[in-house]
Amino acid sequence: MIGRLNHVAIAVPDLAAASAQYANILGAKVGAPQDEPDHGVTVVFIDLPNTKIELLYPLGEASPIRGFLDRNPAGGIHHICYEVSDILAARDQMIASGARVLGSDDPKIGAHGNPVIFLHPKDFNGCLIELEQV
Repeated sequence: MIGRLNHVAIAVPDLAAASAQYANILGAKVGAPQDEPDHGVTVVFIDLPNTKIELLYPLGEASPIRGFLDRNPAGGIHHICYEVSDILAARDQMIASGARVLGSDDPKIGAHGNPVIFLHPKDFNGCLIELEQV
C-alpha cells in the first residue's frame, strides 16, 4: 500500500541555523520557510535527488513540535512520511488493522497541499508515520 518515501522530518531548535547548515555545509537546495498554521509548524523543505528533508520549527505556543523540542532540546527526527495513492483507503485499512490515526480520522491538508494523516508511533515501533496522498 505505501509508496515511496516522501520525506524525513527533523524538528530543529533554530530553523535559520539548520537551513544554513544544509545549504552551506552540505550544499543542498533549501527552500523558503513556510508557515503551516493548521499543523502548528513552520517548515523548510530540502530537496534531495531521491526524497526530501523537512525541517520543523514550532509555530505558536501550542505547537506539537514545542513539546518534542522540550524533550529533545537539540532536535531530532520527528516523523517519516510515505506516499499513498488514496488517503481514505489507506486510513480505512490502517484502522481496520488496529493502527490508530492521530487527531481526527479526517485527513488534513499538509505542507505540499495534499491530504495527510498521522499514525500513532506506538503502533509503528516508536516511529510517528505520516501518510500523504500523491
